[in-house]
Amino acid sequence: MVLADLGADVLRIDRPSSTPLVPDAARPDQPERDGPTGAPNPYDLLNRNRLGIGVDLRSPDGTALVRSLAASADVVVEGYRPGVAERFGLGPDDLLADNPRLVYGRMTGWGQSGPLAPRAGHDLTYLALAGVLAHVGRADQPPTPPLNLVADFGGGGMLLAMGVLAALVERATSGAGQVVDAAMVDGAALLMAPLFGAWASGFWSAERGTNLLDSGAPFYDCYRCADGGWLAVAAIEAQFYAELLDGLGLAAEDLPGQHDQAGWPQLRRRFTEVIAGRPRDEWAELFADRDACVAPVLDMGEAPGHPHAVARGAFVDVHGVPQPAAAPRFSRTPAAAPAPARTGSDPAAVLRPWGVDGERVSSLVAAGVLS
Repeated sequence: MVLADLGADVLRIDRPSSTPLVPDAARPDQPERDGPTGAPNPYDLLNRNRLGIGVDLRSPDGTALVRSLAASADVVVEGYRPGVAERFGLGPDDLLADNPRLVYGRMTGWGQSGPLAPRAGHDLTYLALAGVLAHVGRADQPPTPPLNLVADFGGGGMLLAMGVLAALVERATSGAGQVVDAAMVDGAALLMAPLFGAWASGFWSAERGTNLLDSGAPFYDCYRCADGGWLAVAAIEAQFYAELLDGLGLAAEDLPGQHDQAGWPQLRRRFTEVIAGRPRDEWAELFADRDACVAPVLDMGEAPGHPHAVARGAFVDVHGVPQPAAAPRFSRTPAAAPAPARTGSDPAAVLRPWGVDGERVSSLVAAGVLS
């Protein structure tokens, strides 16, 4: 999604029978196909800005088609378990033989080597073994799944995208492609690098919910407001902490010292009592012009309408669905507005820009190889 957002021409290849993330049945007013590039599926944000085809890779004709597409591509990304692409005849040795400048990205949970390489897993599995999950959560509570953002998207897809871009930069000098082996377990551990340093120095405790950034510190946590909303407090530095106390109407001399851990329970009780006395948005307004690192906790329905997000154009509306705009931002080559994912596309229209003639497409469709 990110590479497509930033201007890459991306073609997604699925199984012929693959089902969209949000089935057409959930959108009764949408026809299966309303043009050569299909009907918009505005809810499938991961597939925005790109078209797809279904190819039966069990068929020699299917693998031959994909191989011919890869011969003219800059990048191929595959997400099979190790060895599967090779069995299809679409491994890096095969495709680099046809196209020596190809950057071949491999996205797996465990990587291409090691005893767990052939095993299944999900984001939570990788976090567990990477040394991440043990440290996410509150004191005396089980480890808390942090959505599936850390391994799947941050340590996985985003680091793969960075690796692909780095390989393209290197190719400009060497003229040669290469393989980028991205593993979610590796990437999740990499995101923890500063905390591994803190652990080794003795600064970080193994006990969840007792450290500076894991809800242990009362000045870095979330508090319930009078209306049931939540306020995020992140006043770590002394000057921000002083602004926090002033905004809450508290005097430092009446409280334990900020970094006196023995006094943290008392400090937390006082913050809890005061913040519970006003509704969330009243606190948000009070702290709006203060450098206290305090913000209302917004949900996905609220975030696009926040004045800062509106002023920056941080969210865009595509076919009635608010969604994050492309990031980061470029001064000379800004990203275009996202186009919705499509379902039911005409394979001939999708493949024409890739140099596949209509007669070949018709033959593959008739044989059930292409859809």
